[in-house]
Amino acid sequence: MYNKYGLGVLFRIDPSSSQPLFEQLAAQVRLALLAGDLAHGERLPSAREIAEALQINQHTVLHAYQSLRDEGLLELRRGRGAVITARSTDHYQGLAHSLEAVRTEARRLGIPLSAVARMIEQPTEGAA
Repeated sequence: MYNKYGLGVLFRIDPSSSQPLFEQLAAQVRLALLAGDLAHGERLPSAREIAEALQINQHTVLHAYQSLRDEGLLELRRGRGAVITARSTDHYQGLAHSLEAVRTEARRLGIPLSAVARMIEQPTEGAA
């Protein structure tokens, strides 16, 4: 777990998961964006700080940060570290609204969210 710098964000990883650690960490940043816990211009802790807090390799954190940079969610700046981009907060705000609509509709229909997640992961035939 990691909670420092007043970000109010907890990063958690599960070493026993089949999902690679860097993907788990990147997913935690995405979730924090969706929840509105991270905003444009906020600086994430250094790779070294997160690696020490989570007891993982610093290169694992850097891999997660680079993945998020490639998605356009972070800017990696020398001397300033990883900074949340405006693009990320704009895009994730729309996604957050869409997900809330899906959750509301699933509740209305009595469909468990776990089933909705499986539907999202496995698109229907004919879908692109």
